[in-house]
Amino acid sequence: MLIEKIHHVAYRCKDAKQTVEWYTKYLEMDFQLAFAENQVPSTKAPDPYMHIFLDAGGGNVLAFFELPQQAPMGRDENTPDWVQHIAFQVDSVATLERVKARLQADGIEVVGVTDHTLFKSIYFFDPNGHRLELAADTSTPELLGKAAAVKWDMLEEWSRTKRAPQHAAWMHATEFQA
Repeated sequence: MLIEKIHHVAYRCKDAKQTVEWYTKYLEMDFQLAFAENQVPSTKAPDPYMHIFLDAGGGNVLAFFELPQQAPMGRDENTPDWVQHIAFQVDSVATLERVKARLQADGIEVVGVTDHTLFKSIYFFDPNGHRLELAADTSTPELLGKAAAVKWDMLEEWSRTKRAPQHAAWMHATEFQA
C-alpha cells in the first residue's frame, strides 16, 4: 500500500461557526466546505452533526465535527495536555512571533518561542481545548543528518530502559540552559 497523503484529520469541536471564525482569524485558514446530516452515513446512526473543513496549507485539510446531541467534549485525563496536539509548519520565526503577538493581544496564552534546534515553535489552545503548535524550520541538512543518525539507537535504548537516551540531548540544550 502506498499512502499518497492524509486526506483530512478530523477532531470534535464545541461550536462549528466559532471554530471556523477562530481558525480563519488566527491561523488564516480558508473555510473550504461544510456538510451536515441527521444520521451518520457510514454507521447509519441517528446522530445529527455538522462537519467543517479548513485548508491547512499544502493540500492538508483540518476538519471538525460538531455533535450537539452527544455528551460535552472531554479529553484523555490520563494524558498530559502537552502531548496530544496538532503541529502546523509556518514559513519563518517572524511568522511565529507575529501570530504569538496576535493571540496574546486577544488574551490567548502562548508558550514559546521554544527552541528545538531543528525548529522553533509556539504552543496554544484553540477554543475547543485542542493544543496547537506552530513550527518554523531552523534546521540544516547537517543537523537533520545528525538527528537521523541516532534514531534507531535511541528507539532501541528507550525500548529496553524506558529512560530518555542522551544521543540527541544537544537538540534542547539551549532550552534547558536557561
